[in-house]
Order: sequence, then structure tokens, then C-alpha cells
Amino acid sequence: MKKLLIAAVIGTLSSTLMLAATDAAAQGTSTTTAKKPAPKHRIIKRKANPAKEAKVDPIPEGSEHWSCAEGAQFDLKGDMARDQIVTVHWADKNYNLPRQVTTTGADRFHDAATGLDLVVIPTKAMLFSDKDSSRLADECKTVAMQQGAMAPTQAQALNPANRAPAAASGAAGQ
Repeated sequence: MKKLLIAAVIGTLSSTLMLAATDAAAQGTSTTTAKKPAPKHRIIKRKANPAKEAKVDPIPEGSEHWSCAEGAQFDLKGDMARDQIVTVHWADKNYNLPRQVTTTGADRFHDAATGLDLVVIPTKAMLFSDKDSSRLADECKTVAMQQGAMAPTQAQALNPANRAPAAASGAAGQ
């Protein structure tokens, strides 16, 4: 008899709970625990921080394009034969590289602050990084160099054999 009474009570309670759950689902509330609606998260829109955004410098106007091995490339503005500072556009940034004195005759432009180092010999240019001692680009050449011309280095400009014939004949006629 006890078992029958317990079964009847459980049956009544379960049907009552099912009715209440159905009504609650229709109303959108829960009967087991009354929950507060989830707080709306406040979205904070922050202003863009220009210091953290990647800075993209435009390619300097009048610069010469150098194509390198493995698809690397850079643009160089300045006259390597006479300028003391050239601008190299590498990885979307412009770097002002001052000339360094060398004993080999190669033109070297190096900026200790950024670690960028451009070495130009008559047949090619190479771009290095002092920060991690790596070669960033190798076998870099201009269009003229790809067609057989030599790099416009200071050593080439100072070599009397490389001077323009018009200048030499004009000096000889005086």
C-alpha cells in the first residue's frame, strides 16, 4: 500500500511539473530555478592606436626597383655614386641609410638604429639585417643590371675607364 501511495504521489508531481514546464517554456521562463537574465556585455570600442598599427610607407617617388633572388625586392632612391644617404623601401617601410666607408670598394649603406645594411658591388646588391645576422635579400639587380650593366656604385663612377666618352673627348679637345 505504501508503494502504491508513493507511486501515485510521484505520478501527480511529475505531471504537475510537466505542465508547469510546458507553461514556463511557453512563457520563456524556467520553473526549476529563477534565473536573472544574463547581463548585457558592454562592448568598448577603442580608438585605433597608430603606434600599434603596421605603418606602411609609400614607395619614394623617383626610386629605382631592384629585384632579388627568391622573389624579394626593394626600391632605392638616391644616387649611389654621390649621395651620402639613400632611401631604401623594404617591407613597406622607408629606411634612410647613411654611406659607410669600406676598404673593399663596395658601396655600403648601413643604419645602426634599424640594423638594415645594404651592400652593393658592381654585379649585385645584398640586403642584411644586423638584428638577427641574416641576409634579407641576395642577388638583387636593377633592370639595367639584368641586361648586363654594372651597378651604379661610387667605385664605378670614380674608375676612369667607366667615365663617359663624351666627357673624355671634351677634356682632350681643350
